Amino acid sequence: MFVDRVTIFVRGGDGGQGCLSFRREKYVPRGGPNGGNGGKGGSVRLCATQGVDSFASLANRKHWHAERGAHGQGKSRHGRNGQDLTIEVPPGTIVRDRDQGHTIRDMNDTGDEVTVARGGKGGRGNKEFATSTNRAPREWEPGESGEERWIELELKVIADVGLIGKPNAGKSTLLSRISRAQPEIANYPFTTKYPNLGIVQSSYQHRFVVADIPGLIEGAHAGAGLGHEFLRHVERTRILVHLVEPSPTDNTEPIENYYAIRRELELHDPELSKRPEIITVTKSEMPVSDEIRLQLEAKTGQNVLGISAVTGQGLSTLVHQITDHLAQLQPNGPSEIHQIPPHLSHQSFQEPS
Repeated sequence: MFVDRVTIFVRGGDGGQGCLSFRREKYVPRGGPNGGNGGKGGSVRLCATQGVDSFASLANRKHWHAERGAHGQGKSRHGRNGQDLTIEVPPGTIVRDRDQGHTIRDMNDTGDEVTVARGGKGGRGNKEFATSTNRAPREWEPGESGEERWIELELKVIADVGLIGKPNAGKSTLLSRISRAQPEIANYPFTTKYPNLGIVQSSYQHRFVVADIPGLIEGAHAGAGLGHEFLRHVERTRILVHLVEPSPTDNTEPIENYYAIRRELELHDPELSKRPEIITVTKSEMPVSDEIRLQLEAKTGQNVLGISAVTGQGLSTLVHQITDHLAQLQPNGPSEIHQIPPHLSHQSFQEPS
């Protein structure tokens, strides 16, 4: 189950209360105060963990409480501190305070941590109140309450390359051919219900993460189809590969489909329209594909690739172009990529014969 938004309640543990106690031993008159302090309550922390790819583990549990601190005891014994509660989330998680509305942390990298609810301090025992003039204090403190809040978690998939296009344009098929990802593939629109990630090893030194962004149709920015749920996943991709189907099953115009997706991206976030883009016409084994490719080149003024996930035509060229684009965006090349969940496989790409 892919869950990319969740709201949970987090509460730090309460601090333990201080102890009121006096030393009582035979032959030790006026032993004095010996009440220990209470332990500190545990905190609730979020940790971006490699291998976690959604909030599925949080979907059915709304309340997360850290352990409270133990109470202080006699003989100056300090209460045990409560254990921190660590919640693992995917890299790319944005943490927001639900009620205040502000962003607490944008957890981009594996290992990023943030404390969302601190534990309360332990109360002081009566030993802490002893002075030269108050040798038998009866004061003690209760522990502080732990912080609590509702937080919203939102996942934006981190990938180097985003595959965009109308439903049934061949995004999932392309992803399965250039990586070892195994997305659901069928001959009907909206087969893909959530973003799929795959790793492409373009050479021994260079590899990159590709995300198949599903459900983009006209009106997606306003909630049509599935696009309003997944447009945000495009935001963190560095390059867009736009797939255009030469003969759409819904009898729409391929050129208009290209510009329709471009409009949706701009309406969602104007910065996306400035993102580097590689335009491809898929299913190049179809007779009409070459004509559509030439028309797109004339309209956009850009070089348009013809590719086929069935025959393998143009796939090697596409992978090499992506590698070159990433190398220009990052001086050291795309070999140092973002977080790679271990369940994603990769392979050295070779164009099928």
